[in-house]
Amino acid sequence: MNGRWLVSATLLILGACGKSPELAKDTAPKAPYGRIDQARVAAANNEPQNWFTTGRTFSEERFSPLDQINVSNVQQLGFAWHYDLQTERGLEATPVVVDGVLFASSNWSKVYALDARTGRELWAFDPKVPGEWARNACCDVVNRGVAVWQGKVYVGTLDGRLIALDANTGKELWSQDTLIDHSRSYTVTGAPRIAGGKVIIGNGGAEMGVRGYITAYDAESGAQAWRFFTVPGDPKLPFEHPELEAASKTWDPNSRWEAGGGGTAWDAMAYDPELNLLYVGTGNASPFPQSVRSPKGGDNLYLSSILAIHPDTGRLAWHYQTTPGESWDYTAVQHIILTDLQIGATTRKVLLQAPKNGFFYVLDRATGELLSAEKYVDVNWASHVDLKTGRPVPTGQGDYSKEPKRVAPGPFGGHNWQPMAFSPQTGLVYIPTLDRTAYYAADPDYKYIPRRSFNMGRAGAKEYATQVRDGAVMTRKGALKAWDPIAQREVWRIDYPWFYNGGLLATAGNLVFQGTTDGYLKAYAADSGKLAAEVFVGTSIMAAPASYSVDGEQYIAVLAGYGGAQLDEYLEGSAARKYGNAGRIVTFKLDGGKVPVPPEKDWNANIPPLPERMQADAATLERGALLFGQHCGVCHSLSDTPGGYPNLLRLAPGKHAIFDEIVLRGALASRGMANFSKEISEADAHAIHAFLIDQAYEASAKR
Repeated sequence: MNGRWLVSATLLILGACGKSPELAKDTAPKAPYGRIDQARVAAANNEPQNWFTTGRTFSEERFSPLDQINVSNVQQLGFAWHYDLQTERGLEATPVVVDGVLFASSNWSKVYALDARTGRELWAFDPKVPGEWARNACCDVVNRGVAVWQGKVYVGTLDGRLIALDANTGKELWSQDTLIDHSRSYTVTGAPRIAGGKVIIGNGGAEMGVRGYITAYDAESGAQAWRFFTVPGDPKLPFEHPELEAASKTWDPNSRWEAGGGGTAWDAMAYDPELNLLYVGTGNASPFPQSVRSPKGGDNLYLSSILAIHPDTGRLAWHYQTTPGESWDYTAVQHIILTDLQIGATTRKVLLQAPKNGFFYVLDRATGELLSAEKYVDVNWASHVDLKTGRPVPTGQGDYSKEPKRVAPGPFGGHNWQPMAFSPQTGLVYIPTLDRTAYYAADPDYKYIPRRSFNMGRAGAKEYATQVRDGAVMTRKGALKAWDPIAQREVWRIDYPWFYNGGLLATAGNLVFQGTTDGYLKAYAADSGKLAAEVFVGTSIMAAPASYSVDGEQYIAVLAGYGGAQLDEYLEGSAARKYGNAGRIVTFKLDGGKVPVPPEKDWNANIPPLPERMQADAATLERGALLFGQHCGVCHSLSDTPGGYPNLLRLAPGKHAIFDEIVLRGALASRGMANFSKEISEADAHAIHAFLIDQAYEASAKR
């Protein structure tokens, strides 16, 4: 990470900025930092130089009114500065910029304040999340951003804390433990949101077996104001709030309550200060198959739903469920946008969402009325959404209760966490879509296992066997689609060979910016989709950019780094595979320089020798494979291709020598490798080790 290429990068930074280090320090922003309130954010268009929230405004449009960088001159875009985050894990946050100070978070929930003109560090904060907490994260140790409010910076940490920092110094002011049960695999990866003077935070972990909820805290003191559970608990116990009694009637009374139910609110939120409503997207079921989870059926509220909540009281105003009886990991936590649209002869206050299930929704955000819903990607589990009932009409292709089914979209969805953007100028929504189907099979023998990596209730071996039998090739590609939310149709699209590209930024310069898997920041004409410019960064990008200006000069900033659910494998053609995954914040301006690029990686250099095979019969190897899938596969793949986790098929002799120390006694816990002594025995560890060595020999024979 800190090789010679960073030294040359520093020289480029100084040249691009045209200032000596001393002068850059003299022109740094002066405290107090982060002095924003509801009035400033509500009138954000009057201060286009700032990017006040993770989506710039309460409405989360991710549209910048700045137009100094525009479709006619964006070809001159170049390097302004970068900041080394000293990580090779996934980066998903969008920075917040207030009065010349850029606030950002990286993985492991670290927070940074930088001079937005030069990238000079003002302060950094490390919440020191225990490394072994990585085992709870289904999709890397990522963080999607911070909230800034009245001189404080708020961050949710992977281990479940909500922390308020002094925006001037980075000093911790208060911390709240948001987790209700530390025996469950909860995490926090989403950005906090501010609504009605309260800080709102959700959580993740439905794949592992948890119960979803969101919690509101007083922004000043940190005192808990209210908590809203997104799914009911066992109806034999008291309901925590009135909405759960109604929700429980949509579940089988004999549901698998021990598995938590799911419904985690791990990402999307938006706030309308005029209606004083907070909008929250909820997640997938736990376990996945309804036939296992709630055998008698039911809608299973409030899974995969959009909730409108009164932020003053925590009571529900309305709800809309995108996927009744959710069984496919079709979360509705994807980016929510609030805007006004002319629908017919009426201007409607609407909420827009493209959740995983493949339908683009337009709702009246005051009432929750469904105005329209159409497919924005290939969908085979439902034919359409009935506008009278508001419900999708199933085709039967999604019913895998009795036999495996190939379903579109797959669990990655038609759109994942990567933010979309809306341009009021073009009236179009820009969506980073995915094209990836999957086989699903229910596990009739499912048993909830506490602290197990996955508790999804899917029969993975049967899914894989069916895929092999059918000779199906799983597509893995993506597209940037411009979508007309009124006509509910695609206007233009850019196809990519990779499915996990970056989130989006739209600007008044008639531009849409997106980072890509192959390491470019690309700018397209927002009205036509024509490629206007591309800048090679040399790092794969997933996060969405932000735009701001300092002293009249416009910048584009993005966190560059691959990972998330794809950290286990760097895709063919990705910058991560060619150059590694040196995470950093990269910032661009007109007439800037060339972006410094890391040196190329030789992944096949210094391959360690194969260890001796262990004494293990076929039954032991088969058991090792099963245990690997249950406990190790959440992070480590069995692919011999480069990835962000250690390649277990290429372990060094020293690691083989202390395998039990690592797996059973936490020798590498500080680096994210948890202690599994409560889940597996020494015999189990022996079986896993033998299986991995056997796989290493197979991989070596194929090289």
